[in-house]
Amino acid sequence: MTAAPHPATVPDNLFADPDAEASWRARFTAPRVSLPDWARDAPDRCLYTSNASGTWEVYAWDRSTGTHRQVTDRPHGTHSATVTPDGEQVWWFADTDGDEFGSWVTEPFAGRAPDEQPQPAVPGTAPGYPAGLDLGLRTAVVGAATDEGTTVWISRDGTAQVIYRSEHDAGVGALSRDEGLLAIVHSEHGDSRHPAIRVLHAGAGATGETLAEKWDGPGKGLEVLGFAPLAGDPRLLLTHERRGRQELLIWDVTANTETEIALDLPGEVTADWYHDGAALLVVHEHAARSTLHRYQLATGELAALDIPTGTVTGAAVRPDGTVEYAWSCAAQPPTIQALHSDGTHRSLLAPQGEPAPGSQPLTDQFVPTPYGAVHALVARPAGATEGPLPTVFALHGGPHAADEDRFSAGRALWLDAGFAVVHVNYRGSTGYGSTWRDAIEGRPGLTELDDVAAVHDWAVSSGLADPAGCVVEGWSWGGYLTLLALGTQPQRWAAGIAGIPVADYVAAYADEMEPLRAFDRALFGGSPEQLPELYRESSPISYAADLRAPVLLLAGDNDPRCPIRQIDNYLARLVELDKPYRSYRYDAGHGSLVVAENLRQAAVEVAFVREVLSKC
Repeated sequence: MTAAPHPATVPDNLFADPDAEASWRARFTAPRVSLPDWARDAPDRCLYTSNASGTWEVYAWDRSTGTHRQVTDRPHGTHSATVTPDGEQVWWFADTDGDEFGSWVTEPFAGRAPDEQPQPAVPGTAPGYPAGLDLGLRTAVVGAATDEGTTVWISRDGTAQVIYRSEHDAGVGALSRDEGLLAIVHSEHGDSRHPAIRVLHAGAGATGETLAEKWDGPGKGLEVLGFAPLAGDPRLLLTHERRGRQELLIWDVTANTETEIALDLPGEVTADWYHDGAALLVVHEHAARSTLHRYQLATGELAALDIPTGTVTGAAVRPDGTVEYAWSCAAQPPTIQALHSDGTHRSLLAPQGEPAPGSQPLTDQFVPTPYGAVHALVARPAGATEGPLPTVFALHGGPHAADEDRFSAGRALWLDAGFAVVHVNYRGSTGYGSTWRDAIEGRPGLTELDDVAAVHDWAVSSGLADPAGCVVEGWSWGGYLTLLALGTQPQRWAAGIAGIPVADYVAAYADEMEPLRAFDRALFGGSPEQLPELYRESSPISYAADLRAPVLLLAGDNDPRCPIRQIDNYLARLVELDKPYRSYRYDAGHGSLVVAENLRQAAVEVAFVREVLSKC
């Protein structure tokens, strides 16, 4: 079923002022880089991704010579890659047109001849959706998910064999330094949102015999962070949530003993090992901001590292003890920083070209509700000290994610256009404890919108938001919530923007990748066949007749997460009901890695809302 096209308009310009037009575009096009990953035993050989070519691609960087090489060059971009421990090979994931289904390929770190093609990284494996990867010097472990479940292969000397297979969602956790132990994350107990851990024998001649198991029971997940970086060391670093939030645990899988690491920090933590296995680099998340700490295992000493206020999106420790991290805040564009052992900082991997212009800071608002305070992050246009203002309520994806004090070119554009922006870390968001994250179980979508409604009420009653100019906007799960909000809260919204949303939940479940079906079963408590009424209540298409506000839908033709058929179903229903909408289709998957495409989508969003509000 395909709806009659109501294509959205892509404007040539959004601002009459040439400087304002150049500024918003520069935030999207300014060169950016990711935190570099380095070869374990050849740390001068690094990989990173960058948008320098106009598309996010993989780059190799040899620190010893200062040379950089673009590894991939594909129309839809590339974002998943790693370097082998010896630094000799680059592995990257090859899908088709952004559909996320494919296989790992490999090529020399130094580059291949012009007439050569990347080679299959592990012959004998089958294509699928990525389900984890870990590489040793002699061993490669590759996971793939299909509609039949999850398969994990182990390869030694180029010969792949299945070491794990399950109909349930699972994946590669970590390979020990001596390559004798393999941790698998699995959901054989039926709940992929709260996984368990199994450690298998993985040495030469092993066929996947189980050494140890760990599961904390219903509603309490475990995640693998990595084995200790020492040969023969069986310590496995995990996160657990036994006390209602994400904390650290070291499990000696050979002795089957464990050490919980209780830190005097609010919020939630994750960590990585220092190279000597004697300390941890702790990344602490609280109230939408990050701090970094060194935790000494022998003494329990926790020392804060001196970093600016904002959000860390990745951090790792070099062999010499230097901490490298990716950082930004709402007002300042992303940078890669190196914090040396003597406390000095320096910028790392600064790309060529002008940096992105800055933007406005975020302020915090904690809105009381019967279920607890909802944390909102608020940004106002430059110079706008009073309201009411037209306001975009930006709903993050996930749902298990959170909006943070980090730079956003999209948010900055709305501010330039005169809108306030309100981010809502609704129930379902991470960083606020397990109870908050899991509160949406059994009533997804509608639970989050209770929190959005509370924040909307605050924004209007406080004088920030113009009640006639409130726009709900989001991508992925945020796009799903947008459509659901337009149908269940029609009196609140003047317009809606739904990017790559779930629009018809039953059709989406039928067409999406199996790992997401497993997630949905865990979230709802079963499949659409088992719980038809619950899926109907949580599906935006059920409320299409109640829409009042015009809606813009943006969708990727090759999206395996929010597939196109269910969006076409929703649009056809809008046509049947004669509801106002615009649609924008692009040739990629769940989002685009092409900068020019990101620019077009941003321009479409702002132009659509301006047109709608001008008629109100």
